[in-house]
Amino acid sequence: MGTLDGKVVLITGTGGGMGRVGSLIFAREGARIVGCDIQTGGNDETVDLVRRAGGEMTGIAPIDLTDPEQAQRVVEEAAAAYGGLDVVYNNAASLRFGAMPDFSVDDWRATIAGELDIPFFVSKFAWPHLVRRGGGVIINVASMAGMIAGEVPPMIGHCAANAGIIGMTRQLALEGAPVGIRAVAISPGPVLSPASERDLGDDQAARDAITRKTLLKRFGRPEEVVELAAFLASDRASYLTGGNYPAEGGATAW
Repeated sequence: MGTLDGKVVLITGTGGGMGRVGSLIFAREGARIVGCDIQTGGNDETVDLVRRAGGEMTGIAPIDLTDPEQAQRVVEEAAAAYGGLDVVYNNAASLRFGAMPDFSVDDWRATIAGELDIPFFVSKFAWPHLVRRGGGVIINVASMAGMIAGEVPPMIGHCAANAGIIGMTRQLALEGAPVGIRAVAISPGPVLSPASERDLGDDQAARDAITRKTLLKRFGRPEEVVELAAFLASDRASYLTGGNYPAEGGATAW
């Protein structure tokens, strides 16, 4: 018996990385998954992996969640797929890095849209569906960049957007409590993913600079973040709301 048996979970950004691992872990715990991504191929592959592992998953792609109309359509299709929604796992994000002198207005707007608009849009349109089920859970993936500054890579937009996600989560928890909605944030540190592997390549100096701030001196693995998300989504975490849970190898401890 899984900790999420009978739950319907919308996970955004399931084309790879933590979204793919999240789909597999949540399905392992008995949830029925609706996943979406801007990349059709990767999303289809995730659906296939979940189904071959014995889980239930429906995929919606391609979808651009920075467009509120598309975000609303995804939520409506997700709610229709299995008759409602119990958990929203706001994992999807797109961003640009850069220091203030070189970070353009377009870079700023693209990062705010790709990191802060997406969880707002999806949560907004999912809200009435969660209320209809008697409550539910919203999990927002933020970043340790919402708590501390980062030198490598420079991240003015990333820091601002993720501080916004953490603040928004607190307010969602406040407004959600009377209707049975819990809202929590998870703030990962550096996590290895296909995107980070691609961007870092064989630049060992950059890898060392990124992990130096962590107490564990290494990158995290996607499952080390997602297992926390699965717990927070479950009834075992029924007293937890409004909090931000760092999963960053101790990087914010000093």
